[in-house]
Amino acid sequence: MATKPTKYENEILQWRAKKYDDLVRENGWLALAGLHWLNEGRNLVGSNPMCEVVLPERAPTFIGVAELKNRVARFIAAEGVRVKVNGRLAQKAILRSSRDAKPTFITWNETLRLVLHEHAGNYAIRIWDNERMDRFALPPLKWFPINKKFRFPARYTRYPASQQLPHEDTFGDFVDDRIDGFVTFKFDGVKYKLDVTETKSHTLFIKFRDETSNKETYPPSRYYYTEPVKNGRVMLDFNYAYSPPCAFTEYATCIFAPPRNKLPFRVEAGEMYRG
Repeated sequence: MATKPTKYENEILQWRAKKYDDLVRENGWLALAGLHWLNEGRNLVGSNPMCEVVLPERAPTFIGVAELKNRVARFIAAEGVRVKVNGRLAQKAILRSSRDAKPTFITWNETLRLVLHEHAGNYAIRIWDNERMDRFALPPLKWFPINKKFRFPARYTRYPASQQLPHEDTFGDFVDDRIDGFVTFKFDGVKYKLDVTETKSHTLFIKFRDETSNKETYPPSRYYYTEPVKNGRVMLDFNYAYSPPCAFTEYATCIFAPPRNKLPFRVEAGEMYRG
C-alpha cells in the first residue's frame, strides 16, 4: 500500500505541477514560436519570409513595422490589419520591453502575441503562438526522488555593493549579470558558498551546477529560488531546483551559473534533464 505523501512532499508535488503548467499553458514557454533581433531602423513584421520579424504562416503577409531608434522601439500596424495593444485595438504604440513592470503586448487573432524582448543590451521581438503543437506534446517532467538530505540551513551575506559579473548565456557569449551576495552552508561537514541575486521580495535566485550536470541534469545550469531571507538566515532546498526555460525552447535567452557556482558534489534533488 502506497504511503500517503507528507505535507512537505505535497508542497513539492504541487510546485512540480506548476512548473509543468508554466511550460505548456497559454503564452507559456512552449508556445514561443520566434525570437527575431531588431535592426536599427525599420523592421517588417509578417509571415512573409523576407520580413525581419517572421510570424507563423497563418498570419498576414505583413502586419506592421517595428521601428528601433536610439533604444526606443515603436510598432505601427499595417493598413487594414487589426491588432490589439494590451487588449485594445490600436494602430501604433511605443513598446515597453519584457523587463518593464508593464510590458507592451501586441496580439493578432487572439492566438499570436508579440513583445519587445531585451537581452544583453539588444532588442528582439519575441513571438508566442498558442496553436503551436509543442504545447500539447510535452511528456511529464523527470525528477529526482524528494530527498531532505539536500535541504540545508544557510546564511546570507550581502556584498558591500552589488556586482556585475560575467556569466555565459544561451548564445555562448559572456554577459554581465547582477550578484548581490552569497549564501554559505554545510554539506557532509564541508562548508560551501554560492553567489546569489536578491529579488525585491527578498528571495534569493541561485544559478548553479554540480556533479550531476552533463549527466542527469541540464548541463549549463539549474535554477533555484529560495524562500524570503529572515534575519540573514534562509533554508536552501534543492528539491526545488529546476531546468531553465532554454532546456525546452530555442527562443529563451537564459543566463547560466557563474564558474564559481559549481558544487563539487552530486545534488540528487530537483529536476532531471531528458536531453
